Amino acid sequence: MSRNWAYVIAAGVIEVMWAAGLKYSYNFITWAATLFLIYLSFVILIKATTKLPVATVYAVFTGIGTAGTALVEILIFGEPFSWSKVLFILLLLTGVLGLKLVTDDSKEKEGAV
Repeated sequence: MSRNWAYVIAAGVIEVMWAAGLKYSYNFITWAATLFLIYLSFVILIKATTKLPVATVYAVFTGIGTAGTALVEILIFGEPFSWSKVLFILLLLTGVLGLKLVTDDSKEKEGAV
């Protein structure tokens, strides 16, 4: 896995944290931390898009964020569990992994620093 894909994964994991922060922030400090995480996730995402296709990067980023947020809600915050939710999360992750697999790293943007 290239460093740029590691950036996408890191940005997606940070997205899960700030998505939870949107729901659970209640004072200045927690809102400031949430805003910082939003900023950080997009800075890292933009860094990844300098060498990877934007459409694929954004699809993977949002897939990680969506699936991760749903799982965190179930596992940590007590959201009701349902097999249909798990099935659709797995379907989403299958699509995200499929996009990653069909994206040829050798076709990274040429001339980008």
